[in-house]
Amino acid sequence: MTRLIIMGPPGSGKGTQAGHIAGHFGIPAISTGDIFRAHVGGNTELGAEASKYMDHGEFVPDHLTNAMVRLRLGNSDVRPGFLLDGYPRTTAQIEALDGILAGAGQQLDAVVELAVDDDELVARMLRRAQDQGRSDDTAPVIRRRLELYRNETRAVVERYAERGIVLAVDGSGRREEITAKAIAAIESALGKGL
Repeated sequence: MTRLIIMGPPGSGKGTQAGHIAGHFGIPAISTGDIFRAHVGGNTELGAEASKYMDHGEFVPDHLTNAMVRLRLGNSDVRPGFLLDGYPRTTAQIEALDGILAGAGQQLDAVVELAVDDDELVARMLRRAQDQGRSDDTAPVIRRRLELYRNETRAVVERYAERGIVLAVDGSGRREEITAKAIAAIESALGKGL
């Protein structure tokens, strides 16, 4: 059983890497964005509540996010494990995830943190903005998003680092190389690569 989290700033390729890493380990990649969309699209009570925040560009509050993640982690496809993308984002969410896992007699195995130089992230996101015709994504706006991401996640990374389960992976270079580095780090941490 492999229980993982992937973290990385905007433009780090986190979503892409999540899919490839999860595929390697035969576990589902679970993004909070997908969970939110499933609840909103399914007209669930939690989805209706969450959409009130999402429609105004606000973060979905911890209690709603935690409830949705708890339901998702109760599905049968996560028996072999999971890779969470975009959760937890706060220390309160860490505590909720700890409780969910403890209730199932489990604990988190590793947190993969993709590290990419800010200048490279800005260049990647400017290219993506140009490809997608998004004129609102300027270098200052992107740098502000990176700053907000770091401020938001710093406490989460520090908490997991204290547990000794953060695996810093260089997120620069070709997609295949990054995937290989991440998988090698995870397997080593799990004792499978020794």
